[in-house]
Amino acid sequence: MNEVQRMKELVALLNEASKAYYAQDREIMDNLEYDRLYDELAGLEEKTGIVLTNSPTVSVGYEAVEELPKERHELPMLSLGKTKSREELAEWLGEQKGILSWKLDGLTIVLTYRNGSLFKAVTRGNGEVGEVVTGNARTFINLPAHIPWKGELVLRGEAVITYADFEKINQKIEDADARYKNPRNLCSGSVRQLNSEITADRMVRFFAFSLVKAEGTDFGNSREKQLLFLQQQGFEVVQYRCVTAQNVVEEVTAFEGRVGDYPVPSDGLVLMLDDIAYGKSLGVTAKFPRDSIAFKWADELAETTLLEMEWSASRTGLINPVAVFAPVELEGTTVSRASVHNVSIVRELKLGIGDRIMVYKANMIIPQIAQNLTKSDSLAIPKKCPVCMGPTKILRENDTETLVCTNPDCDAKKIKAFTLFVSRDAMNIDGLSEATLEKFLAKGFLHTYADLFGLERYRDEIVEMEGFGEKSYQNLTESLERARHTTLPRLIYSFGIPNIGIANAKMLCRRYRNDLPKLLHAPAEELAGIDGVGPVIAASFHDFWEAKKNVDALDALLGEVEIAQEVFVEEEALPLAGKVFVITGSLVHFENRSALKERIEALGAKVTGSVTGKTDFLINNDSASGSSKNKKAKELGVEILTEEDFIQRFLEGGMENADQGAE
Repeated sequence: MNEVQRMKELVALLNEASKAYYAQDREIMDNLEYDRLYDELAGLEEKTGIVLTNSPTVSVGYEAVEELPKERHELPMLSLGKTKSREELAEWLGEQKGILSWKLDGLTIVLTYRNGSLFKAVTRGNGEVGEVVTGNARTFINLPAHIPWKGELVLRGEAVITYADFEKINQKIEDADARYKNPRNLCSGSVRQLNSEITADRMVRFFAFSLVKAEGTDFGNSREKQLLFLQQQGFEVVQYRCVTAQNVVEEVTAFEGRVGDYPVPSDGLVLMLDDIAYGKSLGVTAKFPRDSIAFKWADELAETTLLEMEWSASRTGLINPVAVFAPVELEGTTVSRASVHNVSIVRELKLGIGDRIMVYKANMIIPQIAQNLTKSDSLAIPKKCPVCMGPTKILRENDTETLVCTNPDCDAKKIKAFTLFVSRDAMNIDGLSEATLEKFLAKGFLHTYADLFGLERYRDEIVEMEGFGEKSYQNLTESLERARHTTLPRLIYSFGIPNIGIANAKMLCRRYRNDLPKLLHAPAEELAGIDGVGPVIAASFHDFWEAKKNVDALDALLGEVEIAQEVFVEEEALPLAGKVFVITGSLVHFENRSALKERIEALGAKVTGSVTGKTDFLINNDSASGSSKNKKAKELGVEILTEEDFIQRFLEGGMENADQGAE
């Protein structure tokens, strides 16, 4: 076992011991053993210069951002040309030596290290511009936070979630329909989270596959030596084999034999030239580099019978065809359903019930129909929506035909509205994922928002629903009871009025002192005169409440909820009037940033997403962090407060010091 492997083993052991002791109230090793292993790890880190991001010797501060900043890549990231022919790989390689590796199926990341520390992480994005995810990358469980090489190092690799970790995460989700569909989608969403604490729970790993820059280092013109160099710095490198035209087909077959047991999602192989200079001399096409090529597995086909076509209505009004066929084995799993996407594909395949069809898994993951052997062309396109039984029509756009429901009150379209209604900034009802809402709507439990507070009528049915159960029902009931006590701005925002966000809802409610009848009957011209509202928002708000169905929905809801009374003070008389705050990092005393933001705004201040010359205070519990907001605040002389500072100064210790931060 080499030193880096031993470090990874020690990190896993020590972290497991800490979790057992602090979170599970059990002890798996005594203090003496823990200290001995800790000292061994610290010694290895000092010797190698490598420190893993999840090492117990470093404290990771979680970072939260309002949005992911965009950044242009120094060198564009092109897609790879593809082939499914093994012989073509040998022909492409010619007399050159190649490196054959897994093509991992996750999210491509570009990492930059400076002075031996992780400086920046950017997603591939569109190849030209990616999203900055540095705080999230610092939580990858196998990524070095510090490396021995001190020059500027730029490398590319894939962030992935293993199949085993994917299953563990899904098993924690009781609602079967709310579970993640595949590791790639989960990984992509995890890496692009606004709160890195969420990323940390997703067990994301990083595998390097190419070196972009390490100035001043001689790699002997060899890609393999670059990969070995990255291994020496503590990076896990994608598994590879050195190949020639003589043995590349044999090695591809060997990789294929390991697909079923390989723990990391992969959708093929990558072959790149080992000779760096020769590869660069080949240049690029309009879309692809000429020094690398991707190999995609030939799809495994199975013949089966089309049994049924389900038409699934979505919240956008689209009605999507889903083929149901006799179960077949593909790529090691049993499949019986495949999306057909739209009417154009139904007609192109000439489908009919009872037809013999060939099916496959695209990228060995997504079931698809390859061809129709019978071509009866007898499948009827439904004239009624499967949810509301309203009339349908076929829309044509860019030569593609889709089926849509024409009923504006279709329950399927209500899903989006209900999803907003239960969201955190609205009524904040936990336990109602979009998938659960879709089930409740399909069963006829919900027609108006008020129906959510009468779900006890369907208790027996809900408890028996797949993925639900007694515990989930009790949690939902408790969440609904909490939601009965709300504020008027939340209630207004929850209706999803066009152009009305939570900030605008607060503005309108404050202007009318929570007098709901006055607010609802205010003329559009009067609303437009409110500072920060304007004619567009005013018209949206006014027109929404002109519709009787919306007023009826509100009246029904008012019979179920209790709106908190609020004492209003003239805005200019509020203690923090005119002040501007920014919040970053994880919180301890407040439930979340929305709760802290509400408290600050109640004192008259504004909360923005970025630090500027107009910012008075930055709230960050980790004042020593290297986050961009911290750096900007220090550059501009903006005072950085912890939550404790904020509470003592503005909530407990009076407001006499409120002006000091702006001096």
